[in-house]
Amino acid sequence: MTTVLLTLGRLPKALDLARGFSMAGCRVLVAEPYGWTLAGASRHVAREFKVPPPSAGKTAYLAALAQFAEREGVDLVVPVSEETMHVAHLAGMLPEGTRLFTMPPREVLALHDKASFVQKAAAMGLAVPESAPLGSAQAEALAQSGPVVVKPVYSCSGNGLSILRGGEPLPPANPAQPMVVQRFVEGQEHSTCTIAQGGRVVATIVYRGALMSGSVAVAFERVDVPAIEAWVTRFVAETGWSGFISFDFIIDAAGVPYAIECNPRATSGVHFWEGADIARAVLEPGWSGPVRVRRERTLQQFYACLTETQGAMLRRKGFLPALRTLVTARDVSWDRRDPWPFLSMIGTSWPIIWQSITKGARFGEVATVDVGWYED
Repeated sequence: MTTVLLTLGRLPKALDLARGFSMAGCRVLVAEPYGWTLAGASRHVAREFKVPPPSAGKTAYLAALAQFAEREGVDLVVPVSEETMHVAHLAGMLPEGTRLFTMPPREVLALHDKASFVQKAAAMGLAVPESAPLGSAQAEALAQSGPVVVKPVYSCSGNGLSILRGGEPLPPANPAQPMVVQRFVEGQEHSTCTIAQGGRVVATIVYRGALMSGSVAVAFERVDVPAIEAWVTRFVAETGWSGFISFDFIIDAAGVPYAIECNPRATSGVHFWEGADIARAVLEPGWSGPVRVRRERTLQQFYACLTETQGAMLRRKGFLPALRTLVTARDVSWDRRDPWPFLSMIGTSWPIIWQSITKGARFGEVATVDVGWYED
């Protein structure tokens, strides 16, 4: 039996991965700083192991993962979300024969870096917005020519992002937190999630937010955009990528998709695939079979959608569309054959809920703050 280690369990996509690997005949383990999580509550997870968060020390985090992998005879390590940037550094620390489903750290961090990613994509001739480091003459010129987006080079979930009108002064540059200034592209945002093996796209999902919590989607609509799929296929081939890789795009009025940033990891797009097919596509580098797509076009994270619907009612803005999504879309976590993750979600999500309450931040903004990569 193949033993698979997921390096995060708190998010719904971890639950989908756990169920998928289990249905493919694997023994599934979860390593997680919170200890007891959404995925860990599933009958498909054999064991959940608590590790120190990388925010408390990268060395201790990686050592705990490596020790756990050796002790449990792990065959495959699959990073789930923002911790991917840390987990990539396990290369060379794992027992012989243990495979890591992501690229080497230098390549992962080069795409996590929002400035470096744009440069790399532009060098391939792919459509990206003009960008420049905050504090440079090029950034000042961009800001004078029209609206711009200013965001940290290393961030997630829209943390630290601001949109400035044309001519509005840029914030002062801070060497401790490098930022990028990017031309604002008017249009609708789309996201992707891709499974890649050796520069070959095994499957790509394109989706857009059906209901948002700040800059984070809590309900998702699957769409077909061939131009985006072609962009992703070209990028994956040029980089020789293996692992999950995801992008955010803006499609402008002319129908041109501009990639505004890359997430070298899985995103919520994994919910649209059949879990067992995801597992097979990851387990077998030469997999050429289909990765089946679920029949639902729209999916939701129920509790997050409930919160946003209640907020829309209080704000008296957007309540009816939010309510329609809440009552019609399928929840990503509910499975009558494995009900406990959904039923225990308030308890397993309590550390995130508590941080959200005490810090006055949205759920998505605090969900990965202890596992993200924020420095050079």
